[in-house]
Amino acid sequence: MEKIEYNKLVRDLFPDLMKEKGKKVEFEILEGSQYSEKLMEKFNEEVEKFRHAGTDRLLSEIVDLLEVVYAIAEHRGITESEVEFMRQLKKNRSGGFRKKIMLKTIEEKS
Repeated sequence: MEKIEYNKLVRDLFPDLMKEKGKKVEFEILEGSQYSEKLMEKFNEEVEKFRHAGTDRLLSEIVDLLEVVYAIAEHRGITESEVEFMRQLKKNRSGGFRKKIMLKTIEEKS
C-alpha cells in the first residue's frame, strides 16, 4: 500500500470518510500559529482552485472558499453572523460589485 503525505488542512469529517473507505489515515489537531498558518495555506489553495474552476466546479469552489473564510474569522474570534452583518453593512454603505465599475482615476483638488 502506498503512503502519500499531504500535510494540509482538511474538512472536519474527512478522516472519518477516508476510514469508511478502508484507508488508514494519520492526522493531528492543530492549535495556535500552526492552525493559522495552515488556514492561510488552505485559503491560497482554494483561491487557486476557484481561479481555475470550470463552470461545473465553480459553485463547489466558492463554497469551499467561503468555508475557509468562516474558519479564519472564527479562529480570530469573529462569528459567521458577524461576518454576514458586516458584509451587509458595507454593501448598504458602499454597494457591492454588481455594477462592474472600474475606477480609473481620481483628481485631487490642489
